[in-house]
Amino acid sequence: MSDVNRRSILKSGALLLLAGAGTGAAQSMVQSKETTMAHGKPGDFDFLAGNWKIKHKRLKTPQTSDWDEFEGEATCWTILGGVGSVEELRIPARKFSGMGLRLLDVEKGIWNDFWVNAKSGVLTTPGQTGVFDNGVGTFTADDKDGDKPIKIKGVWDRITPTSCRWWQSISRDGGATWEDNWYMDWTRA
Repeated sequence: MSDVNRRSILKSGALLLLAGAGTGAAQSMVQSKETTMAHGKPGDFDFLAGNWKIKHKRLKTPQTSDWDEFEGEATCWTILGGVGSVEELRIPARKFSGMGLRLLDVEKGIWNDFWVNAKSGVLTTPGQTGVFDNGVGTFTADDKDGDKPIKIKGVWDRITPTSCRWWQSISRDGGATWEDNWYMDWTRA
């Protein structure tokens, strides 16, 4: 029997046990999951501190497979005892730079992730909000593409001492479907 089949049988058995135990057990499990939702904490972005080389892969045109690939670099700092993180992103070949600013709302346990393009110097709002859960940080925001509402999702994953990845998706249908449109593979310099 394969591991996949074994896992499916075990999951089915667990569901049957819960169903047999009555709705109280199932409801208790749901309540337990709700009360253990992830909360942001100081230091969540400490992994980003330092100097990085970045390989970018950005979708040129929505709903196509036409990607643009280019190199970049970043320097990041942890600030305010881990309650903040600052990223200076540079793409020398394109004469581009920008700044990521991440701040933790300590009371709510939610991170806010903002962007500043050096050409405008304006903090973009709304920022993406989110938390890390099981080593993956997921951040979302409602925004607009022209006059059309969209949802944006940025994800930090594959985090190790020497590498990490950030990627972004956009939804044009309220979150029913998502299109990945940017990947950044970070390697410590």
